[in-house]
Amino acid sequence: MSTDSTTGPGSGRTTGWVLPVLTVLGVAAAIVAAFVGSGALGGNPINEAAGGALSADATPVAPAGSAFGIWSVIYLGLAAYALWQLSPTARRSTCQRLLRPWALLSALLNAAWIWSVQLDLLVVSVAVIMVLLAVLVRIVMILGAPRASGWLETLLTDGTFGLYLGWVTVAFLANVYAWLADAGVALVTEIPLGLVGVLLAAGMGFATALLGLGRIAPALATSWGLVWIAVGRTEGAFESTVLVWTATFAAGVVLLVAVASRLGVIPMGQVSPAEVRHAQ
Repeated sequence: MSTDSTTGPGSGRTTGWVLPVLTVLGVAAAIVAAFVGSGALGGNPINEAAGGALSADATPVAPAGSAFGIWSVIYLGLAAYALWQLSPTARRSTCQRLLRPWALLSALLNAAWIWSVQLDLLVVSVAVIMVLLAVLVRIVMILGAPRASGWLETLLTDGTFGLYLGWVTVAFLANVYAWLADAGVALVTEIPLGLVGVLLAAGMGFATALLGLGRIAPALATSWGLVWIAVGRTEGAFESTVLVWTATFAAGVVLLVAVASRLGVIPMGQVSPAEVRHAQ
């Protein structure tokens, strides 16, 4: 019998060490690569790479620089999640067995995105972040399935990957706008298209909340990004009172919809056990 055979979460048996250890090593390597590629140890920071295409004043939907501090929380959560995979609770969990490869892939894609920007490959960065967004949606769908979970599992999985999804939702649209602006599509640098981008980000946040995929954490991160878009529009080349108020209002509504869904005021979609069994 394979050392990594998996039993149900209530069986009391644990899986082997191979997959959890590979998850720890893979996530650690991806975080280090992302940290180095971000310019934290020298070189070009992301907002200065690719000719400044992703700077805080590059497009009307670019968040102010302080917004990117959320990555520290996400990286910390990923590291803690990876280490938690070594625990008996995680090793006996069917849900976590399903989650591991997707979690590792998300970390690797994040590192690939950073390096594609550093290499001035903006079109590649758009493709990578699009795949990353899809992977994170899949992760949060897995987390929406019934599972035996305590507060620690909820914090390390729902919290980490929820924030991750919410932030990448905003970052994806900012990345697309940056690529188009760099390619000479002047229309995306106009305020009306900036409003469209803000509303698209808000709409994606609404969809996540209504489907019940990410609970509160994605809404927090999406709202965080929208608020910092508003802050970025208080000055600079794309200063706009309309954008400031639109982004601020959208941030509040995203949070309100998530809370209402959480409380049952708005019905949420649910991931059925059959869907999880199919994913196995």
